[in-house]
Amino acid sequence: MKSLSDRPVNPVVGVPVSHESAAAHVTGTALYTDDLVVRSSNALHAWPVQSTHAHARIAGLRTEPALEVPGVVRVLTASDVPGVNDAGIKHDEPLFPSEVMFYGHAVCWVLGESLEAARLGAEAVEVDYEPLPSLITVEEAIAAESFQGNRPTVARGEPDKALEDAAHRFSGEFQFSGQEHFYLETHASFAYIDESGQVFIQCSTQHPSETQEIVAHVLNLSSHDVTVQCLRMGGGFGGKEMQPHGFAAIAALGATLTGRPVRLRLNRTQDITMSGKRHPFHAMWDAGFDDDGRLQALKATLTSDGGWSLDLSEPVLQRALCHIDNAYFIPNIEVNGRIAKTNKTSQTAFRGFGGPQGMLVIEDLLGRCAPLLGVDPSELRRRNFYEPGQSTPYGQPVRHAERLQAIWQSLSDRADVARRREEIAKFNASHPNVKRALGLTPVKFGISFNLTAFNQAGALVHVYKDGSVLINHGGTEMGQGLHTKMRQVAATALGVPLSSVRLAPTRTDKVPNTSATAASSGADLNGGAIKNACEQISERLAEVAARKLNIHPDDVRFDDGKVTGIGFHDSAMTFAELARDAYFQRVSLWAAGYYRTEGLHWDSARMQGEPFKYFSYGAALAEVEVDRFTGAYRQLRTDIVHDVGDSLSPMIDVGQIEGGYVQGAGWLTLEDLRWDASDGANRGRITTQSASTYKLPSFSEMPEEFNVHLFERATESGVVYGSKAVGEPPLMLAFSVREALREAVAAFGPGDVEVELASPATPEAVFWAIERVSAPSSSSSSSGSGDLVTSTSSAQ
Repeated sequence: MKSLSDRPVNPVVGVPVSHESAAAHVTGTALYTDDLVVRSSNALHAWPVQSTHAHARIAGLRTEPALEVPGVVRVLTASDVPGVNDAGIKHDEPLFPSEVMFYGHAVCWVLGESLEAARLGAEAVEVDYEPLPSLITVEEAIAAESFQGNRPTVARGEPDKALEDAAHRFSGEFQFSGQEHFYLETHASFAYIDESGQVFIQCSTQHPSETQEIVAHVLNLSSHDVTVQCLRMGGGFGGKEMQPHGFAAIAALGATLTGRPVRLRLNRTQDITMSGKRHPFHAMWDAGFDDDGRLQALKATLTSDGGWSLDLSEPVLQRALCHIDNAYFIPNIEVNGRIAKTNKTSQTAFRGFGGPQGMLVIEDLLGRCAPLLGVDPSELRRRNFYEPGQSTPYGQPVRHAERLQAIWQSLSDRADVARRREEIAKFNASHPNVKRALGLTPVKFGISFNLTAFNQAGALVHVYKDGSVLINHGGTEMGQGLHTKMRQVAATALGVPLSSVRLAPTRTDKVPNTSATAASSGADLNGGAIKNACEQISERLAEVAARKLNIHPDDVRFDDGKVTGIGFHDSAMTFAELARDAYFQRVSLWAAGYYRTEGLHWDSARMQGEPFKYFSYGAALAEVEVDRFTGAYRQLRTDIVHDVGDSLSPMIDVGQIEGGYVQGAGWLTLEDLRWDASDGANRGRITTQSASTYKLPSFSEMPEEFNVHLFERATESGVVYGSKAVGEPPLMLAFSVREALREAVAAFGPGDVEVELASPATPEAVFWAIERVSAPSSSSSSSGSGDLVTSTSSAQ
């Protein structure tokens, strides 16, 4: 058995290569789901009839007027469903509802010869509503005790006693916003029925197997009757893990009933008003510190806004509770979680999957308490880092905890923090209306799915007689570079050039029962499966080569398309020659690979165990400049040191770190989701429905200088070629921007007061924070040991 983490001589992994579809992306030749409709001459187009109430009973539905619109072929309603009228795995998401649960909820779908015909037909459908009371905000749901799902608790030690004994005790409240995925490609599915009755669906989905499962139960079919393929996605970020299933089911139902291909693609407004987002959270906390600023206790309650149905809210909340500690050891802790049920879109997975929300609570807490303790915020963070031998509140040992200090020091040295602090102090002293500041924050993020069963993957690898290689795996490509890494893994495991390896589209009839491409586990799981399949083939080929070279199979070496033996470098053959010889000797040249993550255990009822294979570490330093009169700010410079183990593909990883950081900065500083919470006719309507009202990060929000460094000597044992996940952890590096803004705001005041900062910290929010610190008499402050500080930060 070969080690999973060991690399051969001259590996293809670790070599900087561009994204495998980069040229196709920039030239426009890369196909996405909606591009495929042009291949069909008789496709129908789907358009939703959306509710104009946040909560209402459907008293009447008249579809006949739509059928009178030229070009309308059919209107799909609940009576058309042959199987289960539900788009979710928890059976709480009716595909065609009798009671609309949010403003924009699809009541029925119109199929037309053209998109315009379907749109006009949808306008003609008549719906009678009986309005019902609605809950739009988390506060409303809490007051009404409107909750859903489990209420987990993570606990350790004696937090009540530790709080009573703490030298310094503070409490606070914090509410922060969600985030719209705003992927480039909106939700899209294209379904048709082949001559044998097989349902074939091209879908922009992160979880083809679950899309297959949902479509099958809606149509009352077995899974083998449904095939789902995902060529590539124009972004996913978690928004296409659960949410595509219902849209795919609508397209498949339409194709089944009409016998014609059906295309369903949401426009941007439909996508925003119909699909879920990152969960907003409300937090209340009570924290105790000793005289050295070390955390002694934390009690908190986290309430997530789950929207109208559960979706993935339970595992998102679990991960939030498991990450509220971030990089800090908290000996006594009790954190309770609950999910608010509101009349909004069903909130769903988003890059970080609850981890960012939990970590934001502790980072906000430390940023607010640091001046009250008289300790520099970055020093307060450093003092509370995990140390070797310590474990998390849920019982998992923190392996390689020493990397936190090492990364922190490396970043401080590389970014020249001491010198820059002196320069900033001089700048601020001479600029009363403009202030600069540094924010320095760490990341510790657990890698693996919360649900242990999801930590498995399969792959199918073919070697052809000419030595070329075709690989299939269960992961999906959403721009993150997974396919690029998998080609590099296959090339390394087989000892062939990267150019010899081609990757086929992800589809359920090639690799079955796959997990979602999520939880940052795509490369770990699918890479392990591909390596397993390739090693099965290479072991067979080694037997063939050994007979020809007259050496032991263990002494055969595969390198860059050449096959040699130890001490036999003058006697070699090409990989293609060996493959041909193996074929004529009737040796199998294909293999199905499988991988399951070892060493995981999680008891979700007790919230105890070891749910993560390892932790990814990192740290970021952000420098900002803030204007006193407008609250406007610039990111002057960002420095990052991040642990990706031994990188499988350095260019891809650096790109993921940069992209994750910018997306996190968008969530924390710009992207402000707003719903109409008034009692008017538009109550529950999301008002930020497009890029004109929802601010996304652009070039102008990028740091003017951006430095990313991959932490050295960081091999992770037990993971494919010693690498670590890179999809989600970098997003949390953006906490550094928010903390830098907090420090800049503090520089306008006396410097020893708590700075409340809303999230997102928009220029408007920064302006009001400056106003508060400029009037210190109205701010909370600590006057001595044991004081209780109660304050509120809100995104509203």
